[in-house]
Amino acid sequence: MIREIIYFSRHGETDWNASQRIQGQVDTDINMRGRAQAERNGDKLKSLIGDGAGFDFVASPLKRTRETMERIRTRMGLDPHAYRTDPRLMEVNFGNWQGHMLEDIAGEGRDLIEARARDKWNFIPPGSSAESYMGLSRRIGQWLEKVDQPTVCVTHGGCMRTLFYLIEHMDGHEAANLSIPQDQLLRLENGKLTWL
Repeated sequence: MIREIIYFSRHGETDWNASQRIQGQVDTDINMRGRAQAERNGDKLKSLIGDGAGFDFVASPLKRTRETMERIRTRMGLDPHAYRTDPRLMEVNFGNWQGHMLEDIAGEGRDLIEARARDKWNFIPPGSSAESYMGLSRRIGQWLEKVDQPTVCVTHGGCMRTLFYLIEHMDGHEAANLSIPQDQLLRLENGKLTWL
């Protein structure tokens, strides 16, 4: 069991989130709404942990998570750039589907869309770099095992879905279909996840 308290924030909204375009590991920017979401999470964190003394601050290396972290830290009164990144916190890789809309993919590969709907947790999209949510959960689990101090983490929706599988033993299909808000924090403390 993870002994340290961890606060998770999903990155702020991007234009691709708003249009439901598959991002995965494509490097996109947060939009105006996403900046407001990041700042709200920064204000909430400041009310919870003050200046974050004793906390590690870590983000996925993608632009949308880095800008979110920098806005959070600015709202907390901290140097926006004094944090680290970890590639294990990157979003699930959707392979050849990245940058496309599901309806576009459905026109060419209805069988793949149906296979994904049947078992979203284990489904691997086409492409040599693609991974499943199960594969992502192993990557996130490896990161969690190394957390050894209170931490603030900015990551992605897919990564946060795997937490419910890993920590609360939620069924994989249910976890893969969870809605993950961009304007709330998720706290992991004493083996329990709580939305704030």
